[in-house]
Amino acid sequence: MATRSALINVMVRAAEKAGRALVRDFGEVEQLQVSRKGPADFVSTADRKAEKTLRDELQKARPEFGFLMEESGESEGKDKSARWIVDPLDGTTNFLHGLPHWAISVALEKNGEIVAGVVYEPVHDEMFWAEKGQGAYLNHQRLRVSERRNLGDALIATGMPFKGRPGLATFLGEAEAVMMEVAGIRRWGAASLDLAYVAAGRFDGYWERNLNPWDIAAGMLLVTEAGGFVGEIGGGRNVVYGNSILAANSHLHLPLATVLRGAERKKAAAKQAPPASA
Repeated sequence: MATRSALINVMVRAAEKAGRALVRDFGEVEQLQVSRKGPADFVSTADRKAEKTLRDELQKARPEFGFLMEESGESEGKDKSARWIVDPLDGTTNFLHGLPHWAISVALEKNGEIVAGVVYEPVHDEMFWAEKGQGAYLNHQRLRVSERRNLGDALIATGMPFKGRPGLATFLGEAEAVMMEVAGIRRWGAASLDLAYVAAGRFDGYWERNLNPWDIAAGMLLVTEAGGFVGEIGGGRNVVYGNSILAANSHLHLPLATVLRGAERKKAAAKQAPPASA
């Protein structure tokens, strides 16, 4: 059985406390689905409450650390080298619609490096956690990425732009290219859980563009500590603050990157091609 460090215990306790309140609120959301007003206002309140709980619990345990949080933004602590990166409710749209697929994500960044991460899925009480150099775990079970070697056998997760955000054409080109090579694609709407599932071997890979640090910081560490590879689609390593993420096991990371880069080149070539003559 894995022994959690004092640091991980702090993060786990904060996530569990916020998770208990969110589960209660989630039960209310399912009832509100039938109302004319709808649950949107209620969910935003639940989101803010969860963030306050996380901030209070983490600050109580490590008062000198700063924060980067989805709702309240960035605040510097006395210790300039350390800050929490927090998403109190990843998968808000799922939560809003009564779908039980959402999570709390908490990461600790020290000197620009993610050194600890927790992704908690409260509905099924799944606590994914990792500390740099110590491995990744689901509750007390050690995690390893999948061993699939062929894209044709792989199940790949992704996310897509929504509400008119830029990048739809790029996504459609990438999705078409990947669909031609893999067993299936899933879009479940919670980046932190997509990454946790890669770490657990449930997904063989995951890619997405234009995410925020709080979406991926904890999940990225889970994947690397479970033996996987995480980078930018173009090959860069500035994943947390970059503009894309690609995570997979060691056998599939390069083949998947090759497919995605091929889609990017195809789109660029189509832009440069002269118009067809009349």
